[in-house]
Amino acid sequence: MYNQEEEKTERTVTFFRFEDLRIYHKSLDYLNWLHDVSMMYPADDRTNLIQRFNTAATNITFFIAEGSSRNKSQFIYYLKMAKSAIRECLVCTTAAYRANNLTDVQEEESRGYLMEMTKMIGALISSLQRSNSGGNNHHQDYNSNGRGNYDERSHMEYNHNNYGDY
Repeated sequence: MYNQEEEKTERTVTFFRFEDLRIYHKSLDYLNWLHDVSMMYPADDRTNLIQRFNTAATNITFFIAEGSSRNKSQFIYYLKMAKSAIRECLVCTTAAYRANNLTDVQEEESRGYLMEMTKMIGALISSLQRSNSGGNNHHQDYNSNGRGNYDERSHMEYNHNNYGDY
């Protein structure tokens, strides 16, 4: 007989490890939020601010995905690039708000997303740095199955309720 409870407790392993990162999914949420907000932006945006805004938000997601395929030190570098893209989104948020293209609520929502992502990335970077300083061989970042050591539960942000939050 089919047991639905067993299915709920099993974690689906994805081929692309970045899909297991909570920060990746949070960045997609932000990208979707920005897309919805962009629809209300003036069509004659001569400053190209919304295009820059969307590019920066997309870069957050791309840097996380690309970095996850690298060794730990390179992943940290890409996560820091994602944090730079977050800061760029904050500048775009402020500029759009000052130009009256974002409401008070939208500005607050954007800042909330950006602060949360910054904290999540910071926690992931700290976790990766702790694992690097634990006497590990920095050049041997991949285990026998080809996935990086930071893919382990203690270093990964799974998008499942039964794992700890960062």
